[in-house]
Amino acid sequence: MENALICVVEDDPDIARILQTYLERERLRVVCAADGETALQQHRSLNPALMLLDVNIPKKDGFAVLSEVRRRGDTPVIFATAMAEDIDKLTGLRMGADDYVVKPFNPAEVVARVKAVLRRTSGAGRSEVLRHGPIEADLTAHVARVTSMEGSTMLSLTLSEFRILVQFLNAPMRVYSRAEILDACLPESEALERTVDSHVSNLRRKIEAAGAAGWIVNVRGVGYRLDALG
Repeated sequence: MENALICVVEDDPDIARILQTYLERERLRVVCAADGETALQQHRSLNPALMLLDVNIPKKDGFAVLSEVRRRGDTPVIFATAMAEDIDKLTGLRMGADDYVVKPFNPAEVVARVKAVLRRTSGAGRSEVLRHGPIEADLTAHVARVTSMEGSTMLSLTLSEFRILVQFLNAPMRVYSRAEILDACLPESEALERTVDSHVSNLRRKIEAAGAAGWIVNVRGVGYRLDALG
């Protein structure tokens, strides 16, 4: 844990400086970002051990940053934000945050939570399997399956379909626009947004054929999401 690199994403320089001071006292290294785009650039180039993330930040908010971080991998993320409503906390945790701290906070408590998450996510590492309801995707083996009372059925997915499924599993109930899905799952493609409809339709058909109907939902005029109940 000592010397682990922590990315503090906070647009208030005073708060960022306080957090940096407390973290460095515990022999943790710190890099700071004042907006979401910078945070994602640092995440890609520096591969921090943990991200301490505010929600209300410029350019890309904390939820968008978390979504992209989860698409890339399993970097631990703790939200440290003034958004104190239960729905905000639930949204963050459902999207894959490891912890959620509400401002105003005691910086010593934040450091304690950082160290606790680092202990929990170190060693053997976090699971590489994403699950929601009967649907799961193994990121290491690059396979997906549906598990029901009748047993487990492997899904024969294209690379694009697998990427879309992982995107949905990373943040169940989050609605993704076609443009977001295209950017996240088909970055090397020159396809149009309507191509997403075809990929999602094929993915939904394969999941339903495996016995899990109703899990992928079309939100009219917005995009698609993985439902909570199916």
